[in-house]
Amino acid sequence: MRRAWLVVGLLVLFMLINHADKSVIAFAGVQIQRDLGLSSQQFGLLQSSFFWLFAVGALFFGWLSSRVSLRWLLAGLMLTWVATMIPLLGTVSFGVLIACRVILGFAEGPAFALANHAAHSWFPPEKRAMAGGFVSAGASIGTLLAAPVLTWIIFYWDWHAAFYVLIAIGILWAGAWLILGRSAGEGETAPVSTVVVETVDAPYKTILKTGTVIGIAVLMFSSYWSTTLKIAWLPVYLQEGLGYDTATAGQLMMLPYGLAACGAVAAGWFSGRLVSRGVSRRVARSYFSAALVAGAGISMAGFTLLPQGGLQLVLIALAFSLNTAAFGVALSAIADVVQAKKRGMVLGMLSAVASISGMVAPLVLGFAVGSSVDKITGYAIGFQSSGALMVVGAVIAIFLVNPERDITLIRRRVEETA
Repeated sequence: MRRAWLVVGLLVLFMLINHADKSVIAFAGVQIQRDLGLSSQQFGLLQSSFFWLFAVGALFFGWLSSRVSLRWLLAGLMLTWVATMIPLLGTVSFGVLIACRVILGFAEGPAFALANHAAHSWFPPEKRAMAGGFVSAGASIGTLLAAPVLTWIIFYWDWHAAFYVLIAIGILWAGAWLILGRSAGEGETAPVSTVVVETVDAPYKTILKTGTVIGIAVLMFSSYWSTTLKIAWLPVYLQEGLGYDTATAGQLMMLPYGLAACGAVAAGWFSGRLVSRGVSRRVARSYFSAALVAGAGISMAGFTLLPQGGLQLVLIALAFSLNTAAFGVALSAIADVVQAKKRGMVLGMLSAVASISGMVAPLVLGFAVGSSVDKITGYAIGFQSSGALMVVGAVIAIFLVNPERDITLIRRRVEETA
Protein backbone atom coordinates (compact mmCIF):
# COMPACT_ATOMS: atom_id res chain seq x y z
CA MET A 1 0.00 0.00 0.00
CA ARG A 2 2.97 2.35 0.53
CA ARG A 3 3.83 1.98 -3.15
CA ALA A 4 0.25 2.85 -4.05
CA TRP A 5 0.46 6.10 -2.10
CA LEU A 6 3.87 6.88 -3.65
CA VAL A 7 2.21 6.62 -7.06
CA VAL A 8 -0.62 8.88 -5.87
CA GLY A 9 1.95 11.41 -4.62
CA LEU A 10 3.60 11.53 -8.04
CA LEU A 11 0.20 11.89 -9.69
CA VAL A 12 -0.63 14.78 -7.38
CA LEU A 13 2.56 16.50 -8.59
CA PHE A 14 1.59 15.63 -12.17
CA MET A 15 -1.73 17.44 -11.79
CA LEU A 16 -0.02 20.28 -9.93
CA ILE A 17 2.20 20.95 -12.95
CA ASN A 18 -0.74 20.41 -15.31
CA HIS A 19 -2.75 23.23 -13.82
CA ALA A 20 0.21 25.55 -13.40
CA ASP A 21 0.92 25.16 -17.15
CA LYS A 22 -2.62 25.95 -18.20
CA SER A 23 -3.11 28.77 -15.67
CA VAL A 24 -0.05 30.87 -16.49
CA ILE A 25 -1.77 32.60 -19.43
CA ALA A 26 -4.55 33.79 -17.11
CA PHE A 27 -2.08 35.09 -14.52
CA ALA A 28 -0.35 37.06 -17.26
CA GLY A 29 -3.61 37.96 -18.98
CA VAL A 30 -3.40 41.72 -18.46
CA GLN A 31 0.23 41.87 -19.64
CA ILE A 32 -0.43 39.63 -22.65
CA GLN A 33 -3.43 41.68 -23.74
CA ARG A 34 -1.33 44.84 -23.45
CA ASP A 35 1.81 43.48 -25.13
CA LEU A 36 -0.03 41.85 -28.04
CA GLY A 37 -2.81 44.44 -28.26
CA LEU A 38 -5.60 41.92 -27.74
CA SER A 39 -9.28 42.68 -27.18
CA SER A 40 -11.42 40.80 -24.65
CA GLN A 41 -12.83 38.70 -27.49
CA GLN A 42 -9.33 37.82 -28.72
CA PHE A 43 -8.21 36.89 -25.22
CA GLY A 44 -11.28 34.69 -24.88
CA LEU A 45 -10.34 33.07 -28.20
CA LEU A 46 -6.80 32.48 -26.92
CA GLN A 47 -8.08 30.79 -23.78
CA SER A 48 -10.59 28.78 -25.78
CA SER A 49 -7.88 27.55 -28.17
CA PHE A 50 -6.40 25.41 -25.39
CA PHE A 51 -9.50 23.20 -25.68
CA TRP A 52 -9.76 22.92 -29.46
CA LEU A 53 -7.96 19.56 -29.54
CA PHE A 54 -8.51 18.73 -25.88
CA ALA A 55 -11.19 16.16 -26.69
CA VAL A 56 -9.11 14.60 -29.47
CA GLY A 57 -6.18 14.20 -27.08
CA ALA A 58 -8.39 12.77 -24.36
CA LEU A 59 -9.83 10.14 -26.72
CA PHE A 60 -6.55 9.28 -28.40
CA PHE A 61 -4.51 8.85 -25.24
CA GLY A 62 -7.42 7.13 -23.48
CA TRP A 63 -7.37 4.55 -26.27
CA LEU A 64 -3.56 4.39 -26.10
CA SER A 65 -3.62 3.74 -22.33
CA SER A 66 -4.76 0.15 -22.91
CA ARG A 67 -1.75 -0.45 -25.17
CA VAL A 68 1.11 1.57 -23.66
CA SER A 69 2.39 1.52 -20.08
CA LEU A 70 1.25 4.52 -18.05
CA ARG A 71 4.85 4.96 -16.98
CA TRP A 72 5.91 5.90 -20.52
CA LEU A 73 2.64 7.52 -21.48
CA LEU A 74 2.60 10.06 -18.64
CA ALA A 75 6.30 10.85 -19.03
CA GLY A 76 5.74 11.46 -22.74
CA LEU A 77 2.83 13.77 -22.02
CA MET A 78 4.92 15.81 -19.60
CA LEU A 79 7.77 16.24 -22.07
CA THR A 80 5.26 17.30 -24.73
CA TRP A 81 3.96 19.98 -22.35
CA VAL A 82 7.52 21.19 -21.92
CA ALA A 83 8.07 21.34 -25.69
CA THR A 84 5.01 23.58 -26.21
CA MET A 85 6.39 26.18 -23.81
CA ILE A 86 9.86 26.53 -25.33
CA PRO A 87 8.67 28.85 -28.19
CA LEU A 88 7.15 31.18 -25.57
CA LEU A 89 10.46 32.03 -23.91
CA GLY A 90 10.96 35.07 -26.14
CA THR A 91 8.95 37.45 -28.30
CA VAL A 92 5.93 35.69 -29.71
CA SER A 93 3.07 36.48 -32.07
CA PHE A 94 -0.60 35.89 -31.38
CA GLY A 95 -0.65 33.05 -33.93
CA VAL A 96 2.31 31.23 -32.40
CA LEU A 97 0.82 31.65 -28.93
CA ILE A 98 -2.45 30.09 -30.08
CA ALA A 99 -0.62 27.23 -31.84
CA CYS A 100 1.32 26.40 -28.67
CA ARG A 101 -1.84 26.45 -26.59
CA VAL A 102 -3.65 24.17 -29.05
CA ILE A 103 -0.86 21.58 -28.90
CA LEU A 104 -0.63 21.89 -25.11
CA GLY A 105 -4.39 21.30 -24.88
CA PHE A 106 -4.08 18.17 -27.03
CA ALA A 107 -1.40 16.78 -24.69
CA GLU A 108 -3.16 17.84 -21.50
CA GLY A 109 -6.59 16.56 -22.57
CA PRO A 110 -6.06 13.08 -21.11
CA ALA A 111 -4.13 14.20 -18.01
CA PHE A 112 -6.90 14.14 -15.40
CA ALA A 113 -8.48 10.96 -16.77
CA LEU A 114 -5.19 9.04 -16.94
CA ALA A 115 -4.10 10.24 -13.51
CA ASN A 116 -7.37 8.99 -12.02
CA HIS A 117 -7.12 5.75 -13.99
CA ALA A 118 -3.64 5.14 -12.57
CA ALA A 119 -4.76 5.98 -9.03
CA HIS A 120 -7.95 3.87 -9.18
CA SER A 121 -6.01 0.80 -10.32
CA TRP A 122 -4.10 0.75 -7.03
CA PHE A 123 -7.07 0.82 -4.65
CA PRO A 124 -10.21 -1.21 -3.87
CA PRO A 125 -13.54 0.51 -4.64
CA GLU A 126 -14.21 1.85 -1.14
CA LYS A 127 -10.85 3.72 -1.20
CA ARG A 128 -10.89 5.02 -4.77
CA ALA A 129 -12.74 8.26 -3.99
CA MET A 130 -10.04 9.16 -1.48
CA ALA A 131 -7.24 8.50 -3.98
CA GLY A 132 -9.17 10.43 -6.65
CA GLY A 133 -9.66 13.25 -4.17
CA PHE A 134 -5.91 13.61 -3.77
CA VAL A 135 -5.46 13.66 -7.55
CA SER A 136 -8.14 16.37 -7.85
CA ALA A 137 -6.47 18.27 -5.02
CA GLY A 138 -3.22 18.23 -6.98
CA ALA A 139 -4.85 20.32 -9.68
CA SER A 140 -5.90 22.94 -7.14
CA ILE A 141 -2.61 22.85 -5.25
CA GLY A 142 -0.86 23.49 -8.56
CA THR A 143 -2.57 26.80 -9.04
CA LEU A 144 -2.54 27.53 -5.30
CA LEU A 145 1.25 27.46 -5.38
CA ALA A 146 1.56 28.85 -8.89
CA ALA A 147 -0.66 31.88 -8.27
CA PRO A 148 1.69 33.79 -5.94
CA VAL A 149 4.92 32.40 -7.41
CA LEU A 150 4.12 32.93 -11.09
CA THR A 151 2.40 36.24 -10.40
CA TRP A 152 5.53 37.41 -8.56
CA ILE A 153 7.75 36.29 -11.46
CA ILE A 154 5.47 37.99 -14.00
CA PHE A 155 5.30 41.17 -11.89
CA TYR A 156 9.06 41.53 -11.31
CA TRP A 157 10.28 40.17 -14.67
CA ASP A 158 7.72 39.42 -17.38
CA TRP A 159 5.34 36.70 -18.45
CA HIS A 160 7.98 34.94 -20.57
CA ALA A 161 10.08 34.24 -17.47
CA ALA A 162 7.30 32.12 -15.96
CA PHE A 163 7.77 29.54 -18.72
CA TYR A 164 11.43 29.01 -17.79
CA VAL A 165 10.31 27.87 -14.34
CA LEU A 166 7.56 25.59 -15.68
CA ILE A 167 9.90 23.95 -18.20
CA ALA A 168 12.46 23.11 -15.52
CA ILE A 169 9.83 21.65 -13.17
CA GLY A 170 8.31 19.56 -15.97
CA ILE A 171 11.65 18.01 -16.91
CA LEU A 172 12.37 17.14 -13.26
CA TRP A 173 8.98 15.44 -12.86
CA ALA A 174 9.41 13.36 -16.02
CA GLY A 175 12.73 12.04 -14.73
CA ALA A 176 11.30 11.25 -11.29
CA TRP A 177 8.28 9.46 -12.80
CA LEU A 178 10.43 7.27 -15.04
CA ILE A 179 12.46 6.22 -11.99
CA LEU A 180 9.85 6.04 -9.21
CA GLY A 181 6.69 5.38 -11.21
CA ARG A 182 8.06 2.19 -12.75
CA SER A 183 5.31 -0.01 -11.30
CA ALA A 184 2.38 2.23 -12.24
CA GLY A 185 0.26 0.37 -14.78
CA GLU A 186 2.83 -2.44 -15.13
CA GLY A 187 1.06 -5.37 -13.60
CA GLU A 188 0.71 -4.52 -9.91
CA THR A 189 -2.77 -3.74 -8.68
CA ALA A 190 -4.51 -3.16 -5.41
CA PRO A 191 -5.98 -6.10 -3.51
CA VAL A 192 -9.53 -6.94 -4.56
CA SER A 193 -12.12 -5.64 -2.13
CA THR A 194 -14.27 -8.12 -0.30
CA VAL A 195 -16.78 -5.42 0.63
CA VAL A 196 -18.24 -4.46 -2.72
CA VAL A 197 -18.94 -6.39 -5.90
CA GLU A 198 -16.35 -6.05 -8.65
CA THR A 199 -17.38 -5.02 -12.15
CA VAL A 200 -17.29 -7.30 -15.16
CA ASP A 201 -15.87 -6.78 -18.62
CA ALA A 202 -18.52 -5.54 -21.05
CA PRO A 203 -18.64 -4.06 -24.57
CA TYR A 204 -18.30 -0.30 -24.85
CA LYS A 205 -21.79 -0.06 -26.35
CA THR A 206 -23.19 -1.53 -23.13
CA ILE A 207 -21.06 0.61 -20.84
CA LEU A 208 -21.80 3.89 -22.63
CA LYS A 209 -25.57 3.34 -22.47
CA THR A 210 -25.64 3.18 -18.66
CA GLY A 211 -27.20 6.05 -16.77
CA THR A 212 -24.10 6.35 -14.61
CA VAL A 213 -21.76 7.04 -17.52
CA ILE A 214 -24.22 9.42 -19.20
CA GLY A 215 -24.97 11.22 -15.94
CA ILE A 216 -21.31 11.63 -15.02
CA ALA A 217 -20.68 13.01 -18.52
CA VAL A 218 -23.35 15.68 -17.91
CA LEU A 219 -21.92 16.41 -14.47
CA MET A 220 -18.36 16.67 -15.83
CA PHE A 221 -19.49 19.09 -18.53
CA SER A 222 -21.28 21.28 -15.98
CA SER A 223 -18.49 21.11 -13.43
CA TYR A 224 -15.66 21.76 -15.87
CA TRP A 225 -17.42 24.92 -17.01
CA SER A 226 -16.53 26.46 -13.65
CA THR A 227 -12.98 25.07 -13.74
CA THR A 228 -12.42 26.59 -17.18
CA LEU A 229 -13.65 30.01 -16.10
CA LYS A 230 -11.45 29.85 -13.01
CA ILE A 231 -8.39 29.16 -15.15
CA ALA A 232 -9.22 31.46 -18.06
CA TRP A 233 -11.03 34.44 -16.58
CA LEU A 234 -11.01 34.62 -12.78
CA PRO A 235 -7.60 36.38 -12.45
CA VAL A 236 -8.66 38.86 -15.14
CA TYR A 237 -12.08 39.38 -13.48
CA LEU A 238 -10.46 40.14 -10.14
CA GLN A 239 -8.42 42.86 -11.83
CA GLU A 240 -10.72 44.26 -14.53
CA GLY A 241 -14.06 43.55 -12.91
CA LEU A 242 -13.33 44.14 -9.24
CA GLY A 243 -10.35 46.50 -9.45
CA TYR A 244 -7.71 44.52 -7.55
CA ASP A 245 -4.08 45.02 -8.58
CA THR A 246 -2.00 42.18 -10.06
CA ALA A 247 -0.32 41.19 -6.78
CA THR A 248 -3.57 41.24 -4.80
CA ALA A 249 -5.39 39.27 -7.49
CA GLY A 250 -2.68 36.61 -7.33
CA GLN A 251 -3.11 36.36 -3.57
CA LEU A 252 -6.91 36.19 -3.81
CA MET A 253 -6.62 33.36 -6.33
CA MET A 254 -5.27 31.26 -3.46
CA LEU A 255 -8.71 31.25 -1.82
CA PRO A 256 -10.66 29.09 -4.33
CA TYR A 257 -7.67 26.88 -5.06
CA GLY A 258 -6.88 26.33 -1.39
CA LEU A 259 -10.49 25.52 -0.60
CA ALA A 260 -10.70 23.22 -3.63
CA ALA A 261 -7.62 21.27 -2.54
CA CYS A 262 -8.96 20.73 0.98
CA GLY A 263 -12.47 20.06 -0.30
CA ALA A 264 -11.34 17.43 -2.81
CA VAL A 265 -9.55 15.38 -0.17
CA ALA A 266 -12.37 15.81 2.36
CA ALA A 267 -15.05 14.90 -0.20
CA GLY A 268 -13.14 11.79 -1.27
CA TRP A 269 -12.67 10.72 2.35
CA PHE A 270 -16.34 11.32 3.17
CA SER A 271 -17.60 9.42 0.11
CA GLY A 272 -15.33 6.50 0.97
CA ARG A 273 -16.56 6.47 4.56
CA LEU A 274 -20.17 6.37 3.36
CA VAL A 275 -19.47 3.38 1.11
CA SER A 276 -17.54 1.49 3.79
CA ARG A 277 -20.45 2.02 6.22
CA GLY A 278 -22.93 0.48 3.79
CA VAL A 279 -24.47 3.64 2.33
CA SER A 280 -25.48 3.14 -1.30
CA ARG A 281 -23.07 4.40 -3.91
CA ARG A 282 -25.93 6.30 -5.50
CA VAL A 283 -25.96 8.50 -2.40
CA ALA A 284 -22.19 8.46 -1.79
CA ARG A 285 -21.28 9.17 -5.43
CA SER A 286 -24.27 10.63 -7.30
CA TYR A 287 -26.18 12.72 -4.78
CA PHE A 288 -23.04 13.95 -3.06
CA SER A 289 -21.13 15.04 -6.18
CA ALA A 290 -24.25 16.61 -7.73
CA ALA A 291 -24.88 18.61 -4.55
CA LEU A 292 -21.34 19.97 -4.69
CA VAL A 293 -21.70 21.08 -8.32
CA ALA A 294 -25.12 22.66 -7.65
CA GLY A 295 -23.66 24.52 -4.67
CA ALA A 296 -20.90 25.88 -6.89
CA GLY A 297 -23.45 27.06 -9.46
CA ILE A 298 -25.58 28.84 -6.86
CA SER A 299 -22.49 30.51 -5.43
CA MET A 300 -21.38 31.66 -8.90
CA ALA A 301 -24.66 33.36 -9.64
CA GLY A 302 -24.75 34.76 -6.11
CA PHE A 303 -21.40 36.57 -6.01
CA THR A 304 -22.38 38.80 -8.93
CA LEU A 305 -25.28 40.16 -6.84
CA LEU A 306 -23.15 41.22 -3.87
CA PRO A 307 -21.09 44.35 -3.32
CA GLN A 308 -17.31 43.98 -3.24
CA GLY A 309 -16.14 42.64 0.10
CA GLY A 310 -15.57 39.60 2.28
CA LEU A 311 -18.89 37.85 1.64
CA GLN A 312 -18.46 38.19 -2.10
CA LEU A 313 -14.99 36.63 -1.86
CA VAL A 314 -16.45 33.71 0.13
CA LEU A 315 -18.97 32.99 -2.65
CA ILE A 316 -16.25 33.34 -5.30
CA ALA A 317 -14.15 30.79 -3.42
CA LEU A 318 -17.11 28.38 -3.18
CA ALA A 319 -18.12 28.88 -6.82
CA PHE A 320 -14.70 27.80 -8.05
CA SER A 321 -13.93 25.09 -5.49
CA LEU A 322 -17.02 22.98 -4.73
CA ASN A 323 -17.08 21.67 -8.29
CA THR A 324 -13.45 20.56 -7.99
CA ALA A 325 -14.28 18.66 -4.81
CA ALA A 326 -16.90 16.78 -6.84
CA PHE A 327 -14.48 15.46 -9.49
CA GLY A 328 -12.86 12.65 -7.51
CA VAL A 329 -16.19 11.49 -6.10
CA ALA A 330 -17.89 11.51 -9.49
CA LEU A 331 -15.14 9.62 -11.31
CA SER A 332 -15.03 6.96 -8.62
CA ALA A 333 -18.56 6.09 -9.77
CA ILE A 334 -17.06 5.27 -13.17
CA ALA A 335 -14.50 3.02 -11.48
CA ASP A 336 -17.41 1.31 -9.72
CA VAL A 337 -19.13 0.50 -13.00
CA VAL A 338 -16.39 0.12 -15.66
CA GLN A 339 -13.94 -2.78 -15.67
CA ALA A 340 -10.29 -1.71 -15.26
CA LYS A 341 -8.97 -2.46 -18.75
CA LYS A 342 -11.63 -0.27 -20.39
CA ARG A 343 -11.65 2.44 -17.76
CA GLY A 344 -8.94 4.55 -19.41
CA MET A 345 -10.91 4.88 -22.63
CA VAL A 346 -14.18 5.69 -20.84
CA LEU A 347 -12.48 8.29 -18.65
CA GLY A 348 -10.91 9.74 -21.81
CA MET A 349 -14.37 10.02 -23.36
CA LEU A 350 -15.63 11.84 -20.27
CA SER A 351 -12.70 14.24 -20.47
CA ALA A 352 -13.58 14.84 -24.11
CA VAL A 353 -17.15 15.72 -23.15
CA ALA A 354 -15.91 18.03 -20.40
CA SER A 355 -13.58 19.74 -22.87
CA ILE A 356 -16.55 20.98 -24.86
CA SER A 357 -17.37 23.29 -21.97
CA GLY A 358 -13.69 24.24 -21.97
CA MET A 359 -14.02 25.45 -25.54
CA VAL A 360 -17.32 27.24 -25.05
CA ALA A 361 -17.09 28.80 -21.58
CA PRO A 362 -14.18 31.24 -22.22
CA LEU A 363 -15.81 32.40 -25.45
CA VAL A 364 -19.22 32.89 -23.83
CA LEU A 365 -17.79 35.00 -21.04
CA GLY A 366 -15.46 36.87 -23.39
CA PHE A 367 -18.29 37.87 -25.70
CA ALA A 368 -20.55 38.69 -22.73
CA VAL A 369 -17.91 41.10 -21.44
CA GLY A 370 -17.02 42.53 -24.83
CA SER A 371 -20.59 43.09 -26.03
CA SER A 372 -22.12 44.58 -22.86
CA VAL A 373 -22.47 48.26 -22.06
CA ASP A 374 -19.70 47.87 -19.46
CA LYS A 375 -17.47 45.09 -18.22
CA ILE A 376 -19.18 44.71 -14.84
CA THR A 377 -22.52 44.03 -16.53
CA GLY A 378 -20.89 41.60 -18.95
CA TYR A 379 -19.23 39.65 -16.16
CA ALA A 380 -22.52 39.48 -14.24
CA ILE A 381 -24.43 38.12 -17.25
CA GLY A 382 -21.71 35.57 -18.01
CA PHE A 383 -21.32 34.26 -14.47
CA GLN A 384 -25.06 34.13 -13.74
CA SER A 385 -25.80 32.09 -16.87
CA SER A 386 -22.87 29.81 -16.01
CA GLY A 387 -24.22 29.20 -12.52
CA ALA A 388 -27.66 28.30 -13.89
CA LEU A 389 -26.10 25.81 -16.32
CA MET A 390 -24.24 24.08 -13.46
CA VAL A 391 -27.37 23.69 -11.36
CA VAL A 392 -29.31 22.18 -14.28
CA GLY A 393 -26.49 19.73 -14.99
CA ALA A 394 -26.38 18.64 -11.34
CA VAL A 395 -30.12 17.97 -11.28
CA ILE A 396 -29.91 15.84 -14.44
CA ALA A 397 -27.04 13.81 -12.95
CA ILE A 398 -29.03 13.03 -9.80
CA PHE A 399 -31.64 11.19 -11.86
CA LEU A 400 -29.15 9.31 -14.06
CA VAL A 401 -26.24 8.20 -11.88
CA ASN A 402 -26.87 4.92 -10.04
CA PRO A 403 -23.80 2.63 -9.78
CA GLU A 404 -25.56 -0.29 -8.05
CA ARG A 405 -28.28 -0.42 -10.69
CA ASP A 406 -25.80 -0.22 -13.56
CA ILE A 407 -23.41 -2.85 -12.14
CA THR A 408 -26.35 -5.26 -12.06
CA LEU A 409 -27.49 -4.15 -15.51
CA ILE A 410 -24.06 -4.65 -17.07
CA ARG A 411 -23.63 -8.05 -15.43
CA ARG A 412 -27.06 -9.19 -16.68
CA ARG A 413 -26.43 -8.04 -20.23
CA VAL A 414 -23.04 -9.77 -20.31
CA GLU A 415 -24.64 -12.99 -19.06
CA GLU A 416 -27.44 -12.73 -21.63
CA THR A 417 -24.90 -12.23 -24.42
CA ALA A 418 -22.82 -15.18 -23.21
